[in-house]
Amino acid sequence: MSLNVLKKALACSLFLASTSVFAAQLTVDINGIDSYGLFRSPDNSVLNFDIGANSYITNVTYNVNVSAYSPSWLSELAFAFTNSKVTEGVLINPAFIYDVPGTATFFDTLDLVAEDLDFYVGADGILRLEFYEDYNDPRVSPDGRWNFGTITFDYTPEAVNAVPEPATALLLGGGAMLMGFAGRRRRAAKAAAAAV
Repeated sequence: MSLNVLKKALACSLFLASTSVFAAQLTVDINGIDSYGLFRSPDNSVLNFDIGANSYITNVTYNVNVSAYSPSWLSELAFAFTNSKVTEGVLINPAFIYDVPGTATFFDTLDLVAEDLDFYVGADGILRLEFYEDYNDPRVSPDGRWNFGTITFDYTPEAVNAVPEPATALLLGGGAMLMGFAGRRRRAAKAAAAAV
């Protein structure tokens, strides 16, 4: 095996190891969550997830089945994911153009980095997920329901001062040893060629 092939293999394995260490996912299984009031209403369902201090939210994917009870509309059902202080986050209406009551399934993926909507949770590590209505119809309660589905968040845990995991440390150490061994062999081969 040539030194160049060895270097490329090592670089690829280090890249894969580092991306697996830093990428994470949280999948929330929704089932029968009622939708009541406007954003931040005390009646709304709020779920909190500890994903690690200062984690960086980069992507969201949802596949949800929802119902809006007449006279409420599907377009009014929404969810928000924010930090615990609700100073950073994103609000999403999966059915934003469906101004009708009824039941339907909606799915999409949103690259928060590309859309300039990425954010960090706070030092407490809490990702806050709230289900709410864009318009609270007083004639019906609840206004709708999140019947079933999933919402998946991609995030990067804070890793600036992190100690490498044992597998990563072993991989780095092994790579350094292989590179040292290859360099020593090359120097020995040059010395033998010069002596001839």
